[in-house]
Amino acid sequence: MVAQSSSIVAVHPLSSYSFGTKEPKLEKDTSVADRLARMRVNYMKEGMRTSVEGILLVQEHNHPHILLLQIGNTFCKLPGGRLKPGESEIDGLKRKLSSKLGANSSIQPNWQIGECVATWWRPNFETVMYPYCPPHITKPKECKKLYMVHLPEREYFAVPKNLKLLAVPLFELYDNIQMHPKQRPMTSTTKLQSVLKSVYMLKLGYRLISVVYIGGR
Repeated sequence: MVAQSSSIVAVHPLSSYSFGTKEPKLEKDTSVADRLARMRVNYMKEGMRTSVEGILLVQEHNHPHILLLQIGNTFCKLPGGRLKPGESEIDGLKRKLSSKLGANSSIQPNWQIGECVATWWRPNFETVMYPYCPPHITKPKECKKLYMVHLPEREYFAVPKNLKLLAVPLFELYDNIQMHPKQRPMTSTTKLQSVLKSVYMLKLGYRLISVVYIGGR
């Protein structure tokens, strides 16, 4: 669990960013069952899986949108992935973001990793994760942390050809598993006041973050 606090996140227009493609990033598993089976094998070798994901916000039509990677026709997820043994969370998230969204060149985006806004736990080798570790679970199978990523005013993103990068309005994610059935709802928004154009309170897990719009249409 993360204690509540606040910080400012500058959210720039989607039109400020440019997008391209790069070689496909093939998935290691063809099904959820295969993924859980591989997780079980890795757990026996290395112990609890640790993973990180990044929350990247843009704005469109004066409303915050979150960037999600779409795999296939239905599955959407935040960019990120599993940490290497001994790798720090910040370094691992930067590596994963570059792998998923960075261009195939020596020049990678200068990822600015912000606060950890949520921690999710997988008690068993199942798809369900919780924003806390149940007290009767002494050996959880995965700990996943979500970090804010502060995007610059302009950036170039290269998306693997077998994936799609979606800018999804936050109101579609809030308590809306029908719209995105594979993406468990982790976000909610509450309008607070007018600062510049709009200020929202974005709630992810247990951390509250003030979002300030910069420019836009």
